[in-house]
Amino acid sequence: MLQLLIRRVLAPLARLVYRPEVHGAEKVPLTGPVIFAANHRAAVDTFLIPIVAPRPVSFLGKAEYFTGRGPRARLFAAFLRALNYIPVERGNAAAGLAALEAARKVLDAGGAFGIYPEGTRSLDGRVHRGHTGVGALALATGAKVVPVALTGTEKMLPIGKKIPRPAKVCVHFGEPLEFSRYEGMENSPAIRRSITDEIMYKILELTELEYVDRYHKRPGEAA
Repeated sequence: MLQLLIRRVLAPLARLVYRPEVHGAEKVPLTGPVIFAANHRAAVDTFLIPIVAPRPVSFLGKAEYFTGRGPRARLFAAFLRALNYIPVERGNAAAGLAALEAARKVLDAGGAFGIYPEGTRSLDGRVHRGHTGVGALALATGAKVVPVALTGTEKMLPIGKKIPRPAKVCVHFGEPLEFSRYEGMENSPAIRRSITDEIMYKILELTELEYVDRYHKRPGEAA
């Protein structure tokens, strides 16, 4: 019921209020497993993509978002579940494997899953080298990959703010990519790297931002 309310009422209302500019939605396959691979500019990205995508999209969410005890916390958890968020632990190798397994379950069931190959928000406005989890998922599931370019969301929800504000935001869905030519090669790190680089290049083309061929590091992290 809540999921229907979000898609039929809240999503159109959000589009009316914030007026995101959307391109290429007609290119998104409406059936079958699809990975939405996007650059990452702000926390609001994970809410924006499901609102404008032509089909439901699952994202991973921090497990603690789903474990609150108060009425407000329980309502927020219900809202996230209605948006197809999947609770996962984060912060170690085991958690990373669990996240990939959760994503694979969605795709094996013919669903759509959203992922940020850069691994974290870009704080310098550039597109950074992608981690190869997206390549591994595409190989393991046979899912098509739709590159997604996000621009302006860092202005819609600047760091430290909790409520999105009107800003010029664009979501650009690219042509679906398929990698059946690599079938049976999912154990090859070189193939996973090649697929990931191809996806990142397509995202880069759509964003027209500067590319940095290294993983993004937050301030204070070791280089």
